[in-house]
Amino acid sequence: MRRGLVLLLTGLALAMSPATQASAAPPAPAPTPAPAPTQHAPAVRVLAYRAPVGPTTPAAPISPSAPVNINVNVNGQNRPGNSLVILLGITLLWVLPALLLVCTPFTKVFMVLGIARNALGLTSMPPNQVIAGLALFISMFIMGPTLQQMNQQGLQPYLNGQKSQSQAFHDGIQPLREFMYKATRNDEIALMVKVSGQPTPANKDDLPLTTLVPAFVLSELRAAFIIGFVIFVPFIIIDMVVSASLMSLGMMMLPPVTVALPFKLLLFVLVNGWSLIITALVASYG
Repeated sequence: MRRGLVLLLTGLALAMSPATQASAAPPAPAPTPAPAPTQHAPAVRVLAYRAPVGPTTPAAPISPSAPVNINVNVNGQNRPGNSLVILLGITLLWVLPALLLVCTPFTKVFMVLGIARNALGLTSMPPNQVIAGLALFISMFIMGPTLQQMNQQGLQPYLNGQKSQSQAFHDGIQPLREFMYKATRNDEIALMVKVSGQPTPANKDDLPLTTLVPAFVLSELRAAFIIGFVIFVPFIIIDMVVSASLMSLGMMMLPPVTVALPFKLLLFVLVNGWSLIITALVASYG
């Protein structure tokens, strides 16, 4: 009986253990697999066959020496591009000092004003900056009508797309050529034609700029020296009178230039010298 009781207790213990409970639990249901995505076959595009086209020859080949114009059509008008206008402006600023010296009255006016200053005995007054500025504005005053014609005949039609670059240059340079030709002596033109070894042009329109520009500069230098000589004569007379007076008084140690300077300034102010010089310069160009 004791042995049967022991077997009964052992069976109860085994029945209440966790391993036995786990084995007695019903199995969990297996997870349902997700449906596989449907794969569509890629669309196949059928292209029509085209026969290759051979190279074609242009009807009129472009000559390498033909002029090329870069224009932009803005609001129905054919105008040059902004980049081309900027390039032309920079180029003009680069050559502007040379054009100012050789194609305008600047050189002549500057030389005459400098000679007048030296004739008075003043080496640094007025300063070179003042003389250069005055010569620049006098040159602009003289060249005013010519510059206006160049703007109307060449620059504005080109910017508005009415003329090509070569045509605008040819038409715009004509007023400047006319101005330089009128201010140039025939002797200087004949000299430059002879030195260049080229045949004599039939008329002034056939005269190249490479001959007209140096002839114009030579004429300007000649005219400046003539005006300077006329300015120097009265001041030299004052120097001679003052020097002879000091010699007669025995004041040989006193510089004649110092004594003559006030009389020169007085004479220059009384005759209104600056007005006479400017009038003579402007009148020399008609």
